[in-house]
Amino acid sequence: MREIAIAVDGPGSSGKGTVARRVAEVLGYQLVDTGTMYRTVGLFVLRAGEDVRDEAACARIAASIQFRFAFAGGALSIEANGEDVSAEIRGEAVGAAASAVAVHPGVRSALLGLQRSLAGHGGVVMDGRDIGTVVLPNAELKIYLDASLDERARRRWKEHEERSFEAVKEELAARDYQDTHRAVAPLRCADDAIRIDSTGLTIEAVVKHIVALARALRA
Repeated sequence: MREIAIAVDGPGSSGKGTVARRVAEVLGYQLVDTGTMYRTVGLFVLRAGEDVRDEAACARIAASIQFRFAFAGGALSIEANGEDVSAEIRGEAVGAAASAVAVHPGVRSALLGLQRSLAGHGGVVMDGRDIGTVVLPNAELKIYLDASLDERARRRWKEHEERSFEAVKEELAARDYQDTHRAVAPLRCADDAIRIDSTGLTIEAVVKHIVALARALRA
């Protein structure tokens, strides 16, 4: 049974991260969450006191980071230069920095080779916003996971109930615009991707569908 590369793309709070983790767990595949890589770059830029708008500085920092992913017990951890940064990269300031550094072509270029090498032998689930279109254009299975803006905002709001639903929705819409209109590797559904609208669907239903597609390709 051959092992394949699975690309999972989609906008924020579409469920792609959770779905990718579950699919990797069921198939016994390596999981690569590219969003955490950009968050880690953002964290290291902030630590270094550099300006997130300085492409050269951000690209230099991105190229200096050695990543290691570990997946156990349903949880993903990420190490950067030997340090577990899994918890620290989840802060709001780091998230904002990640969005800022991700628009730089130099940063994306610095991470691209590593991302491709992690999927070089198949047996990997990689999620992000440009996996099927840029990072792994030859992936055997491409999924574009989406959901309505209201549904995605509701999911994110449940994690940040100290803020108003409308504020969360506006922030998500702004991120959608930034992701789909950036000059380099904008978020879009690959021509050969299978689009899944997760609005009203359970995580397990989506996972079951993707696993079935993967197993059919592996046969």
